[in-house]
Amino acid sequence: MAKEKPYSSPTLTREDPLKKTTVVAAPASKPVSATRPLSTEPTRRPDPSAALPFGRRNYMLMLAGIGIILLGFFIMSLDKEEFGFGFLGLTLGPIVVMSGFMLEFFAILARPSKA
Repeated sequence: MAKEKPYSSPTLTREDPLKKTTVVAAPASKPVSATRPLSTEPTRRPDPSAALPFGRRNYMLMLAGIGIILLGFFIMSLDKEEFGFGFLGLTLGPIVVMSGFMLEFFAILARPSKA
């Protein structure tokens, strides 16, 4: 019969030449409970509209602004002059793009609607 030596501090043992070590841990003094205490409060579902930073109107205005910006770039690409130096490339297209950016600015700063 082999004698068991009394427990001492955790020891490190080398398993392989790649320096992996294992720690022999002490037995737990008392069992740890894996269950959570029951809450007396009923669980509430979060309001889905409270999670969004903007309202529906804001998002619709943002989408419209993106569409207007893309339309402005498309208008600039339609110019038949050399290097886009005609009316569509120098005047109308940039005005449409700037109006799209102004709409985006308004959509971000507008107060979110309640409904």
